[in-house]
Amino acid sequence: MTTLSDFTATAIDGTEQPLSQYEGKAVLVVNTASKCGFTPQYEGLEELYERYEGEGLVILGFPCDQFGHQEPGSEAEIQEFCSLTYDVKFPMFAKVDVNGPDSHPLFAWLREQKGGIAGSKIKWNFTKFLIGKDGVPVKRYASVTKPEKIADDIEKALRH
Repeated sequence: MTTLSDFTATAIDGTEQPLSQYEGKAVLVVNTASKCGFTPQYEGLEELYERYEGEGLVILGFPCDQFGHQEPGSEAEIQEFCSLTYDVKFPMFAKVDVNGPDSHPLFAWLREQKGGIAGSKIKWNFTKFLIGKDGVPVKRYASVTKPEKIADDIEKALRH
């Protein structure tokens, strides 16, 4: 069975990261953008990360420029924006496609595992996927779902 540990991704600093390093943790994967109406969710995501990191939560941010060209910057610009504007400390990765033929394998798998209201296609930035400590996707959340609304599900995932 495929799990999160089977994937690698390029960190925002350009280094290849095996996602197996998050084995045994609850993981929230989010496709992000710096110039989106949902961009203020970075604040709520960082609050969740700080609140639950000690219990085993990690949030992985994947910038994506597939929706309205809302992530036009370079990785360095994205990293600076996230740090200076929202004090983001959770791991951020290099820009990826989340839909289409060039979609990152992680997102192709997440879409296949947890289709949304619009089918498996990701509709917009800040779609969130909660992955259990066993590396298997638990739930998908729409862009409009505020990070604080996910807290109960995160607590359940951390207990199992």
